[in-house]
Amino acid sequence: MAVVELSNVSRHYETAGEVVRALDGVSLAIDEGEFVAIAGPSGSGKSTLLNLVGALDIPNEGSLRIADKELAELNRKQRAELRRDTLGFVFQAYNLIPVLTVMENVEYVQVLQGIDKTKRRARSAEVLKQVGLEGMFERRPNELSGGQQQRVAVARAIASNPALVLADEPTANLDSTTSEALLDTMAELNREHGVTFVFATHDPRVMSRATRLIRLVDGKIESDEKR
Repeated sequence: MAVVELSNVSRHYETAGEVVRALDGVSLAIDEGEFVAIAGPSGSGKSTLLNLVGALDIPNEGSLRIADKELAELNRKQRAELRRDTLGFVFQAYNLIPVLTVMENVEYVQVLQGIDKTKRRARSAEVLKQVGLEGMFERRPNELSGGQQQRVAVARAIASNPALVLADEPTANLDSTTSEALLDTMAELNREHGVTFVFATHDPRVMSRATRLIRLVDGKIESDEKR
């Protein structure tokens, strides 16, 4: 079953009187359980596509359905609820809340969802163990390495059981050993727990791990390869 469906989606911006077509007639579907990398040079449309799939932006043309909801038919509040309840995000800059502990950061989205404290604490502990951070629940982000902070971000993204996790250059600030360890973790979450991942990336390591590689050039799909 498709988590995301794009049909002839375009997104353009006007800059200094010139129209830039960041995405141009893109059609694709992403199914439950996929491990997808979206690759391409700077300006190819990767970030624009991720912003659309993440309900952070809406297309100028075409149809975009996320978890069977037509994005253009949702108002701002409904799009925020869709992001909260259906999507998980892993950012290049981690985006952890510095004054909160590791556990509190992972619980944060569940707090917004109104999940009971006992249930969210148990769920957060479970996913923190899955990403190898058992024993670090009470630390704050500044007490963690970059790789550990990114693992907290992954745990936060999956703790609310989203239909889809979007990861924007998640290995960009990490060394090769830490990147490989993080990718091992996400691949295991995908393989063992069926978590659907979509990456926007320049990293060959991410591309080599993906079970589907979509290449964008000038806002269009150049290739779409399933492995």
